[in-house]
Formats: sequence, structure tokens, C-alpha cells
Amino acid sequence: MHRRYTRGTLLRELALVVAAGFFCLPFYLVFAIALETTAETVKTPLSFPASPQWGNFSAAWNAAGRSGLGSALVSSVVITVSSVVGLIVLGSLGAYAIARRRSRLSDFVYILFVLGIILPFQLAIIPLYVAMGRLGLVGTYAGLIVLNIGLLMPLTIFLYTGFIRALPRDYEEAARVDGAGILQAYLRVVFPLLLPITGTVAVLTGIIVWNEFFVALLFLLGSRSETLPVALYSLYIESGIPQWNLLFAGIGITLAPILAFYLFAQRHLIRGFATGIKG
Repeated sequence: MHRRYTRGTLLRELALVVAAGFFCLPFYLVFAIALETTAETVKTPLSFPASPQWGNFSAAWNAAGRSGLGSALVSSVVITVSSVVGLIVLGSLGAYAIARRRSRLSDFVYILFVLGIILPFQLAIIPLYVAMGRLGLVGTYAGLIVLNIGLLMPLTIFLYTGFIRALPRDYEEAARVDGAGILQAYLRVVFPLLLPITGTVAVLTGIIVWNEFFVALLFLLGSRSETLPVALYSLYIESGIPQWNLLFAGIGITLAPILAFYLFAQRHLIRGFATGIKG
């Protein structure tokens, strides 16, 4: 049955086009200002430059942070990938234990993780900094990776637990009957079924870690392990008078990898998140 194209349908489509335009406006501003000269940014920041200055991207690449955006890009990739892998491995195992062992203890532990999403981590930032400093982890990859895993574990447990509770037990019980242990049943049967929610966890936590500024600023500023947001902040405070075209060029470089990853994995994000909420 075909629906007629009515005036209401046209109005809805126009409203969606306008909404899409508003969402695309920040990307246009970043791209336009990144290609302007300093004088154009001051006089007409919203207009697209007549002669784009593509050299702003290379200038921002070499100017930000101690070693430029290249070193900061490596740091961001190492920290983000390591944090996401740690969250997937530890979070899925923890959620599997909580979801399959339905008892008062597991429900209590689950509630504690949910509270971890609600409570602001800034309340414990000073003790965390002191402890990390005594362990020699301030200014290192390992220190920020451990922090990211700890801070995002409640969200990871929440998403995985809801998804696992929606999975039937039949396949893993059949594997147990065939002689597989709990870990074998998890690795061979359960984890392959978690691919949709694993994509969701990877996208959400990856975006959060990639864009993290406050924690990275406290623990990495002035070190060789500065991430992209911290390197851009260093460019801002070291330049005296802010060069907005270079800053926006750096922002464009920072956005490109995570935006590409999001567009690639958005299907898993939507499907896994919807299924996890149902569970």
C-alpha cells in the first residue's frame, strides 16, 4: 500500500532539512574559519573565504603542543584504542557475571555501577591525582588509560548488562552441556552475540575518550603524552593573541578521525543501544 505524498509530508521534510542545516552549521564554521586569514576571521568570520588558505592546516599541525599535532594524534589514538579495548574486555566480562548470576549481590553491584554514572567524578579528582602521582602515572599513557577505564566502566556495564539480559540462555547452556567451561562458553558463544552492543560501547566510549579535555589537561599537560584537545589548548595559551584560523584548523584535524569512525560504526551504535535499552 502506497501512501500519498501530502502537504504534511512536504512540511515534515522541509523541517528535517532545516534541522539538518542547523546541525551542519558548526562544521561549516570550523571549515570556513580554518581556511581564512587572520584579517578575514576578524572582519567576516561567517563568510567562506574567497581564496582558501590550505596552509593553515599544516601550520596548525606543526604549531600545537610540544611536538605538534602529529605527536598528539599518536597519543590520542594510543589512549583511545587502549581504553576502548580495556572497557570492552573488562566491561563485557563484568556485565556477563552480573546479568547471569541473578542474586541480591549482583543486583547491588549493578546498582553501584549505575550510581557511578550519576555521581560526578570531579568529587574524587584530587585524591586520584595524588594517588596517580605517587604511583608515577601522571603524564603517562598508562595513567590516563587506567583512569578512562575506571571512569567509563559504569556506562559500559550498564549497556552490556541490559543487552546480555535480553539474550536467551539456550546457546550457552548447550555449550555447557557439551563440556565447555564458563569462560569458553562466553568466548565462543556469548561474545559473538554481543557485537551490536560492542559497537555501541566502542563508539560512545571512543568519542568520550577522544574528546576528553579536563582529565587529560590535569594529568598530561606539559608532558610528551599530550592528547589532541590538550595540544590545541597549549596552542591557544602559548600564542598570546589567539590565531583563530589556526585553532579551527587544528579542531578540523581533531574532528576528522573520530567523525570518520562514527560514520563507519553508526549502524552498530543505533542497533546495539536500542537492543540494550529493551533488555
